[in-house]
Amino acid sequence: MSVDSRAPSEVDLMRWSEALAAIARTGLAFSDVVYERERFEEVLNIAADIRERAGSAFDSETLVGGWLESVGSGVPGYVTPKVTVGAVVGNDDGEILLVQRAESGLWLYPTGWADVGYSPAEVVVKEVREETGIDCEVLRPIAILDGLRLGFTGIPLYSLVFHCRMTGGSLTPHPMECRDVGFFAEGDLPEHTILADEWAAESFAAIRGEPVEVRFDAPRDPPWVGGDPPVGA
Repeated sequence: MSVDSRAPSEVDLMRWSEALAAIARTGLAFSDVVYERERFEEVLNIAADIRERAGSAFDSETLVGGWLESVGSGVPGYVTPKVTVGAVVGNDDGEILLVQRAESGLWLYPTGWADVGYSPAEVVVKEVREETGIDCEVLRPIAILDGLRLGFTGIPLYSLVFHCRMTGGSLTPHPMECRDVGFFAEGDLPEHTILADEWAAESFAAIRGEPVEVRFDAPRDPPWVGGDPPVGA
């Protein structure tokens, strides 16, 4: 087992904080023992101190209050990462479909929360149509990513990304979610595209029909240190 001697980054601190908070909130959901609940609440306070040190916009007291309000009971209170789905949609010209987010002005392939009652692939089709007006066929998954580990989210989140093919429709940005939508060629992505170095090369390779391995975050030993890139990167 190798030991990483580097000082922890803000991403490390955020991930450790969220892991501790999740363990404590899950413990509170399953325990009625006063002593255990006191210990779990103490862990929440430690997690909040870590998160504040990582640059949280909220102070420790606010963080702990929010976490306590989210505690459920039993199985519904078991804390797990949220899930999003993303769609790498190519057209017949080998271009990729991108969305300019309304709230930030940043560009990325269509993404959305995983809705209850839909399979991940069904959510992909729905999100692409709603956000862009484009109909698509889901071909295969190409990435399963941990947002906290990669540092592109501040909450526990898994992102499932699928390669898709345009089958119809016309570009029509969602009036509330998108400023603009469009198809873009490799090497001609719009300014302010999010983390293109992380996904563009493999996305265009998939669109061209080249074999692309499913990208995922490889297990680390121990899992709490280090910054190994995802497998397939």
